[in-house]
Amino acid sequence: MLERVAALLMLVAPGTALAQAASCSPPAQIPRPRLETASASEPRRFLPIGGYTLALSWSPQYCATARGADSAIQCGGRSGRFGFVLHGLWPEGEGAEWPQYCRPAKLLPRNLIRENLCTTPSVQLLQHEWAKHGSCMATRPELYFDLSRALYGSIRYPDMNALARRDTLTVADFVAAFVRVNSRLKPHMIRVQTVRGNRLKEIWLCMDRAMEFVRCPARQRGAPAASRLRIEPGPAMPRTKKAAPTPPRRPALILDLDPNAQAPAN
Repeated sequence: MLERVAALLMLVAPGTALAQAASCSPPAQIPRPRLETASASEPRRFLPIGGYTLALSWSPQYCATARGADSAIQCGGRSGRFGFVLHGLWPEGEGAEWPQYCRPAKLLPRNLIRENLCTTPSVQLLQHEWAKHGSCMATRPELYFDLSRALYGSIRYPDMNALARRDTLTVADFVAAFVRVNSRLKPHMIRVQTVRGNRLKEIWLCMDRAMEFVRCPARQRGAPAASRLRIEPGPAMPRTKKAAPTPPRRPALILDLDPNAQAPAN
């Protein structure tokens, strides 16, 4: 597992990471997030990690109905136009429950938020993902977001607007198109999530403890393969260029992803 993590972290270039965006320019003034902690409805659960889910949201669908200040960067148009964005990297449990809110999470530094806004264009969502999920995977937010960005950056995407124009598109058709541009993925490793009207909301990619893509567990449900799928049109994306080799990051960060770690005393 550590070899896989190290290889992924080497893909993360310093500075702001560009999401699947037609454009992205974080605002000069970064809003301050609100603290998030465990609650009666979202209790602290420190459980062994059985695998991971990489959740990728289709931003045009979210922005079609989003309202309020928390969605301004993602949906306002001034900071960018987005396709698939990173919802989060989630540790899964070995059964029906998953670890969450494992450690107290301080407010994220503004410079760290800025580095990740083109991947997850929501200040509050970044804070939420670190507090709920990242605190169960790493002791420092930099570690969690470096790994999340590396995994996100390894994914390629089909022509979403071409798929959106298809009148008879099914979930299986969409998954097949996604697999064609991602050789490491198979249809059974992907779960498609929809909202009202069979509209694409997001996709979940299932991984094992070594962060290799695997068959999704039966409990992790998605839209039926034969069901119709509607896609909210998105921005025209620039043609993807082959990434230039990036130098390894300084070996200052060691990822703390021990699935059998003991719960903190506090």
